[in-house]
Amino acid sequence: MKAAVLRATNEPFSIEEVELIRDLPHRVVVKTHASPFCSTDVKNWQGKLFKIPPTILGHASIGEVIEIGPEVTKVRVGQRVVVPGTPECGVCYYCGIGEPWQCSELFDLGGIYPDIAMTSDGLPVSCAGCVGGYAELMSISENQVFPIESDLPSDVLSLLGCGITTGMGSVFNIAKVQPGESVAIFGAGHLGLWTLQAAVLARAATIILVEPHAGRRETGGRLGATRLIDPGAEDAADVIADMTDGRGVDVAIEAAGPATAQRDALMASRRGGRVVLTGFESGTTQVPLPQVQLALQSRAVLSAQNGNVHMMRDLPRYTKLIESGDLDASEIITRRYALEELDTARDRSGSLDDICGVITFDQ
Repeated sequence: MKAAVLRATNEPFSIEEVELIRDLPHRVVVKTHASPFCSTDVKNWQGKLFKIPPTILGHASIGEVIEIGPEVTKVRVGQRVVVPGTPECGVCYYCGIGEPWQCSELFDLGGIYPDIAMTSDGLPVSCAGCVGGYAELMSISENQVFPIESDLPSDVLSLLGCGITTGMGSVFNIAKVQPGESVAIFGAGHLGLWTLQAAVLARAATIILVEPHAGRRETGGRLGATRLIDPGAEDAADVIADMTDGRGVDVAIEAAGPATAQRDALMASRRGGRVVLTGFESGTTQVPLPQVQLALQSRAVLSAQNGNVHMMRDLPRYTKLIESGDLDASEIITRRYALEELDTARDRSGSLDDICGVITFDQ
């Protein structure tokens, strides 16, 4: 198969033929249809999240099952499947207590991901995040593929593996936004804009979007933000305080990445409010937070891994919302790229020219 192999950090992706490792009893071979380029993979390419080359990046995808191992029971050949960033094995400690978004099949690996292919010069190639979506074929655990029934195009449905699930889940599963509440969202990348659309669906009365990039602010306005803040021109904390009689918002959601944005989200929330943190700068970044607001003012500070979704429960719901037009992917997908254009997709993601580029494959 053809794959974009990360042979070294901060070097161009190597587009090359690799030999897929087959005959694995619990794994599924998926012919890739589309994989969104997530900003996380800019950090992976830079080495900030400690991925070990050679590896194939791309931690969410969609495609068609073309082979199954002899012990696979959950899917069959010919099914269209979403491949999200997190498996659900159903048997580990976390799945057993109803928290599959922390499934041990991924998070107990310690960043050492399965080898799924060999290069022509004899090097084993891993699938980063257990997915490896920047390749024509994926070798995936049967616990990380979820059948989907929809006539929507694959480039749209590929977003269900990461951005949509995290954005929707942050609002509905984690913050549990109620009608009439006030929400502030920090960041208007693809995650922030899905979060914004979720807040609209939750019928939040006030949705404040804090984003320095003018084009992304404009997109947020079209998608339903009631107040747009350019943090380079206005003090977000002051504006939010003025809009909420000095209290702060009921819910503040960080979808930007920098530690400063996470602190800003905390400071924008009211006493007793909910703060959801979704992003990160690097694998070593620390977040300094003020003790009084953090410990004494009854805020709930919550983290979000894949929106705390249960894929079998939430995937059909989110799919129907796209089909009905209640979720709009047209504002999120900026461009579509061939695999050979992955370096361009990375650069445009890093420069914020793309909200979300999608790598597409022949189907």
